[in-house]
Amino acid sequence: MSPESTGQNEHHIGVLRRRFRAWRGNRPFWAGLFTILGGLPIAYFPYASLKLGNMTLAMSTTAGAGSLIIGVLLVTLGLTMWFHHIVRVFAGVAAILLALVSIPVANIGGFVIGFLFSLVGGALSISWAPGEPEDADGTPPAERTHEEHSADALHGPVTVPQQQGAAFGTAADADGGSHRAG
Repeated sequence: MSPESTGQNEHHIGVLRRRFRAWRGNRPFWAGLFTILGGLPIAYFPYASLKLGNMTLAMSTTAGAGSLIIGVLLVTLGLTMWFHHIVRVFAGVAAILLALVSIPVANIGGFVIGFLFSLVGGALSISWAPGEPEDADGTPPAERTHEEHSADALHGPVTVPQQQGAAFGTAADADGGSHRAG
């Protein structure tokens, strides 16, 4: 076996890491992660209780169901950003609106933690755009010159369509080139 044949000696973790990196690069991954991380404290804090010795401190409020719904919707929107990135703008706007609604409904937006994570996740989702693929030679499109971009857009020799002469008797010649209304 030669030292150049790295394909057979590759470790499975390296392969999984590259697959995950490729999957992550084709969707708003960080936007979805921040939105999911924002939805968890919003849904959890109204149902949490803290034990301090013999004393129990409960955070439950009358709006527990509302905060649970907001938290579950934010987690769902985060998963939507990952698996249906076509609707990323809608999911981002909905995440921002739900984060704003969570301030009065869900214990100041999950004690501001869930609010901030959801707000950042929604903004990242709206601003994300799919990248352009690299060329065959490995140069990203941002490093190419304008001439290379325009040459790539053309798929053959530059041809100019020939205009028809007046000898073909078009309708424009019959009425002197004027429109019916004018």
